[in-house]
Amino acid sequence: MAKSLVFLSFLFFMLQTVAQQPIEVRADYNPVGDVDFVAYNNTKAPLFLNINFDDLENTSFDEPLPYVKMLEPGFNSLFSLLHDPDAGDYPRFHYDIRFFRSNPAAQVKLGFPYLIPFKPGEKVQSFSVGNIHDFWGITDLKSWSATGFRTQSGTTICAARTGIIAEITGARRDENAQLHYNGWNYCITLLQPDGTLACYKNVVDKDKKLVVGKKIFAGQELGVVSPGASELLFLVFHESLLFSEPVFIIPEFVTSANKNEMIISDQEYTVFHPETVCNSELSKKEIRIRNKN
Repeated sequence: MAKSLVFLSFLFFMLQTVAQQPIEVRADYNPVGDVDFVAYNNTKAPLFLNINFDDLENTSFDEPLPYVKMLEPGFNSLFSLLHDPDAGDYPRFHYDIRFFRSNPAAQVKLGFPYLIPFKPGEKVQSFSVGNIHDFWGITDLKSWSATGFRTQSGTTICAARTGIIAEITGARRDENAQLHYNGWNYCITLLQPDGTLACYKNVVDKDKKLVVGKKIFAGQELGVVSPGASELLFLVFHESLLFSEPVFIIPEFVTSANKNEMIISDQEYTVFHPETVCNSELSKKEIRIRNKN
């Protein structure tokens, strides 16, 4: 009974400290004395959990380090701390948790072929992006990268890569949102298959077809350039376990039928959406769905 009371007190304290967070973590003793860890993602988009143990007794943590787990919305099973039968007592432990909106241990595939995010056949002009003010709140980033295209209000914007809608902002930000992905208005953010985030600045979902958690295929129409805007900013980045600032990726784009390259400022490009690139991260079922649309 004493052990049960100690654990219940610990669980109550733990839940109190994270109850207001998008992620809740639970550690429950099972009938054989092991400790089962589970997590709840209370948002509508995948999040990433990092757990660190700094004190373990009568057990061991055998998961690969650093421990980073992508959490789908809702319930997620994590791992178990196994009871050491020779220890004569139940597992004791102390740990801390952090959550991230992108994969802080992302294995980025440099050179991945991104689509220029306009309709195929269009000609677009690139430009050098001078700043990304307000992107990361009030913090001035020491290092960043963004790709800019000149455009006009109402122009259709397509997804440069397959991803899951993580955030949609319009003329005003939702102050009641559980978390923000950047500080921009008129921005659509996608979580990509490698755990990076792609931000499309000055894009609006005018038909209200997008919802957080929905999967968007590469080349699929994402929205249109927002009212009064004359440029599209495109950023790829992920958070890090080691740094407080995000890590930015300089993407390569499909610039001809058989060529991928980094975008050069003040150049005109013709938009290509090769089927092989559009389908490269899709399952057979998703390819059939995409072809029907």
